[in-house]
Amino acid sequence: MHITQLNRECLLHLFSFLDKNSRKNLAKTCHKLLEVFQDPLLWSLLNFHSPAELKKANFLLGPALKYLSICWYSERVKVCNIEDWMKNNFQKDFCNRHENTVNDFLLDVCNRCPNLLSLTLSGCGHVTDDCILLLLKNCPNLKTLKLENCVRITDQTLEAVTLYGGSLQTLHVDFCRNITQTGLERVREKCPSLTLRAERSANMIPDNKPEKKLVLEKASRKLVQL
Repeated sequence: MHITQLNRECLLHLFSFLDKNSRKNLAKTCHKLLEVFQDPLLWSLLNFHSPAELKKANFLLGPALKYLSICWYSERVKVCNIEDWMKNNFQKDFCNRHENTVNDFLLDVCNRCPNLLSLTLSGCGHVTDDCILLLLKNCPNLKTLKLENCVRITDQTLEAVTLYGGSLQTLHVDFCRNITQTGLERVREKCPSLTLRAERSANMIPDNKPEKKLVLEKASRKLVQL
């Protein structure tokens, strides 16, 4: 029996064992397999391992998407984690190439995937509070939100969780250095049933621009003199 003689359910099952690239390559062989590739039911779970993968046309975004993970563990993540005012020209150029990639992708998710249940972002140094806010508003069924080493995430995201995360059951904000203890306490107060984890976040040194550091140092000296 030729593979194209299998019914739709069998083909969907076979496709489910393939990674995104293999699915795309197989879909190029005939029109029937292309239709299977384009079936939303095939795309309930998506895993990405770098921002570059988000630009490949080897997946489909749609209402069927329930579980999304973008985890970037490359050494290049360290460049994105450097404070903007401390980056040299080479580092700035590197970041500019993909700075909006994850945010733009998540905006597409907001518009196309209202049934999302779980989102994991790790090493996504350019993801902003505004982006997470929109996602919480547009994906009201989101139950799990895991953020790790996302340096632009601040207490504004925690505030958005208290306002729009009514369905959230699990929230992780690990190694997010601009999260504060005050923000975490507010989430615990407003959402007592939420399972909250913030490994190292509130104990890390937050980003402060040099001018702000100077003002704080002057204020500290004045207090000492008093």
